[in-house]
Amino acid sequence: MTSAQIPLDLGHRPRLEDEDFLVAHGNEQAYRQVTSWPGWAAPVLVLTGPAGSGKTHLAEIWRRRAHAAQIAMDTLTEESAGAIAMSAPALLIDPMPPAFNETAMFHLVNHLREAGGHLLIVAEHPASRWPVALPDLRSRLIAAPTIAVSSPDEALLRAVLIKLFADRQLRVTPDLVDYLMRRSERSFAGLRMLVDRLDQASMAGGRAITPALAAVVLADLAATKEG
Repeated sequence: MTSAQIPLDLGHRPRLEDEDFLVAHGNEQAYRQVTSWPGWAAPVLVLTGPAGSGKTHLAEIWRRRAHAAQIAMDTLTEESAGAIAMSAPALLIDPMPPAFNETAMFHLVNHLREAGGHLLIVAEHPASRWPVALPDLRSRLIAAPTIAVSSPDEALLRAVLIKLFADRQLRVTPDLVDYLMRRSERSFAGLRMLVDRLDQASMAGGRAITPALAAVVLADLAATKEG
């Protein structure tokens, strides 16, 4: 038996609980508006933001609070729209696909309005930039309130990085956090992947997470993206 440990895939997944969402300047307004449900001003709310900004985490918090059903847009039809609108007090689309059955979506929105239900749509861009051809649907989606989550700032990214290590009970020094912050991808998704790879590398080599180990992992991640 060698001294190196075999890293096991233990199915570690990002924590998307309420207490794991760190409210900061770039997401505070979105957080307050999304979680003000059921006191929304309109039946449809559009949540936008760049990849890795935390919008899916916020949507998941809302989904649990509202007992919302997530819609598989590839199965939405004109015939099923009414039943789906009546199936739950709230519905979630995450992410909004670039193409979908527009007539079915139009019926879904209308049924929701009649039933007093709510729909949260998660997308990178506001509805005005979606390639929707059906005029009535396009006007309804553009008229829906839209709230944006901005890219996380330095302070929030640092807090998230420290929390990701803490969630795995990994001890890291402030110097290591500084080192990683200068070199890591500036997104929540990038930080999660980085901490996951560092954890695996640490277990595989039976060694602490140090700048030397971090340099190897960062180089591997960069090579994977380039490839």
